[in-house]
Amino acid sequence: MKSPTNPRSSAKSAGRFGPAVLITGASQGIGAEIAKAFARGVPGVRLALVARNRGNLTAVAKVCEAWGAEVAVFPGDVSREAAVTKTAKAVAKRFGPVDVLINNAGAFEMAPFAKTPVAMFDRMIASNLRSAFLVTQAFLPAMLRRRQGDVFFMSSIAGLGAYPNSAAYCAAKFGVTGLAKVLRAETKGKGIRVCCVFPGATWSPSWSGSGVKPERIMPAEDIAQAFLDIWRLGRRTVVEEIVLRPAAGDL
Repeated sequence: MKSPTNPRSSAKSAGRFGPAVLITGASQGIGAEIAKAFARGVPGVRLALVARNRGNLTAVAKVCEAWGAEVAVFPGDVSREAAVTKTAKAVAKRFGPVDVLINNAGAFEMAPFAKTPVAMFDRMIASNLRSAFLVTQAFLPAMLRRRQGDVFFMSSIAGLGAYPNSAAYCAAKFGVTGLAKVLRAETKGKGIRVCCVFPGATWSPSWSGSGVKPERIMPAEDIAQAFLDIWRLGRRTVVEEIVLRPAAGDL
């Protein structure tokens, strides 16, 4: 459904197509806000929204469509190779090659190092690191063939420094940081920009009931705007890494 009061006309109806942007973990939190930011800010944008929760994805899609975006949802678990392969084929059929890939899918669990269950460690690696590896491998070849594309990795300040009771999460996010660095080194001069984003505490449903005061946590909309602003830079400029922290706290 399109908003009749939206001043932006649909690029599709005018015979033009905007960039194809794929966002994992797009059903809530930062991922949902990134989708909304691109929908509001990029006329004719085509959004491929990926996450496990179809209902939440559909709700985000409706908001984005009201801003004139063309949106398709692709429910699936991006930590599973078969699911990523299926999603990649479906996205290519709907939108063709992806112009902007945003690896945002992830999860967070805490436990002291000595009491971290192996199952928890495996979940953190799968959700945060394996997912980014699989999704990027699936969509990178088309970018290399076209010599054009943007790849974003959602790391964390926990991917830069050690945080107690977060061994599994830190290990996964340090891995994401390394993954981004390697891809950047391999794709320099090939038309692909690689950016790794390191947010501090950002509002998401996981903070509900935590007791942490809202003013100590960044709004997800601000992180989303950073993604859009970085992408908007001229093609001769790349933001390789960006750290975002709450102004009033140390989270």
